[in-house]
Formats: sequence, C-alpha cells, structure tokens
Amino acid sequence: MTDIKVNVQNNDNTITSLEAPTDMGLSLMEFLKGNDYDILATCGGMALCATCHVSVIQGFEHLPQITDDEYAMLDTLPNITDTSRLACQLKLNPDMDNITVKIMGDGN
Repeated sequence: MTDIKVNVQNNDNTITSLEAPTDMGLSLMEFLKGNDYDILATCGGMALCATCHVSVIQGFEHLPQITDDEYAMLDTLPNITDTSRLACQLKLNPDMDNITVKIMGDGN
C-alpha cells in the first residue's frame, strides 16, 4: 500500500496534512469528502457542476493533463485560477505526493 501526503490550505491559510491511500481508486474529491471537507460534489464526480473546484497551490506539474470537459466546466467559474482543477477528475496516485490544494467550491 502506498500512501501519499495531501495538504489542504484552509480558509485561514493554515495547512492541514492528511495521509491518503493511492490503492483504492479514490479521486481527490472523494478523499476530501471522506475527511469531512465542505465539498458539495453535486454531480457525483462527472465534471458537470464544479462544486469540487480546487486551486493547486503546490504540485500542479505532477497532475495529469486537464481534459476538454474539465476545462470547459472550470471556464464557467468566476474564481478560476491558473492552477484550478476539479477534484473529482484527479485520481490519487503516487505522483501527487505532497500536493497542496485550496478548496474553492463553485465560486458562489
């Protein structure tokens, strides 16, 4: 079993570090929801609602390429950043060790 460290930047700019398994096929969204973070995930992980929008503070270069569907959804948001991703589209893997994300939600 390979665990990675996922860091979450909280609203007060503190960082919470969590151990995340990479052998269960979880998305970042599922992992964050499982750790009681406030992510609506209204569409259930289909890249249709953007309620799992995160800004990647550290480790963006280690993520898989963004898909056209994911970019199209992100492009509708008022608070998009250069490192915005949908957490539902990011499957946890060893390359993501020590990633830092900030939960942005759907911008509302």
